[in-house]
Amino acid sequence: MNFGIAETGTMTIVESEGNGRMCLTLPDTLISFMGIEKLLPTFQDYEAFLQLLPRSSTGERMNPYTSMWTGVTPGDGPQNLHVILIDNGRTAVLADELGRQALRCIRCSACMNVCPVYERAGGHAYGSTYPGPIGAILSPQLSGIEAAHNNSLPYASSLCGACYEVCPVKINFPEVLVHLRGKDVEAKHAKKHAPTQMDAMMYGAKKLFSSGKMMAVAERGLPMSRLISGKKHKITKVPGIVGGWTDYRDIPEPPKESFRNWWKKEKSGAPARDSAERVDIAALIEANKGKVAEAAANAQAAAEAQAAREGKENA
Repeated sequence: MNFGIAETGTMTIVESEGNGRMCLTLPDTLISFMGIEKLLPTFQDYEAFLQLLPRSSTGERMNPYTSMWTGVTPGDGPQNLHVILIDNGRTAVLADELGRQALRCIRCSACMNVCPVYERAGGHAYGSTYPGPIGAILSPQLSGIEAAHNNSLPYASSLCGACYEVCPVKINFPEVLVHLRGKDVEAKHAKKHAPTQMDAMMYGAKKLFSSGKMMAVAERGLPMSRLISGKKHKITKVPGIVGGWTDYRDIPEPPKESFRNWWKKEKSGAPARDSAERVDIAALIEANKGKVAEAAANAQAAAEAQAAREGKENA
């Protein structure tokens, strides 16, 4: 059910096809399931949500099929009514001061309509009844962040905040996602286990990116990486955990040299600028006007040369 009204005991289904209405009228015994977070205090609250849901979901002013039922009516419709209120982890979510806002969700799907990750991954990738951004923050809380199918969900986001912007009940998705990522890290650190490939990669990246000297040494090895790119100038197969990427995508061939090394070679004689010196932006733009067209021409020439080379290789 979409909503239940505590004031009158009324339950309601909001839909666009009419199947719910058929199921409400045909059986003699009706069993209604409802999450405890779906309860609204009064009919006045229901009025507000009934306007909010269709507008946020499909952009409609009102919903096509709105069915409400309160108890039973002798000789009309179901004669036996059972209502089951479902907790299933919801009280645990309510206990989390940051995570509890996920229970505000009215299932409008506005967050899915704007999420770049959901757009490319699809619903089945979330392994849950709840896909998209709401699934990424609700499923790990309902069934535990420790579960194998849940601990990756908080990372299925770029934290762009588009979901937060469109959410009609103002769930702060980025805030909850970061909160759940922290809980996932804490859960993993609580268990002693051998370092994984990801642990090793992140440790190596930490050491590399924290040292300019190590970064410079690594960049000198860029030309060596061209040995594995082959004639197609693409890296199509990588072992280990990164192989999951190359199973579906190619990695472009690394450049011949890093920007750091190029700058050192080309601009070594450039005078150092005083950090306190003000920059004349207008003069800088005027001085570089011609370079924009030059860079565009060079990029076009490089693209044409690459296309011609690939054409020869495929011939």
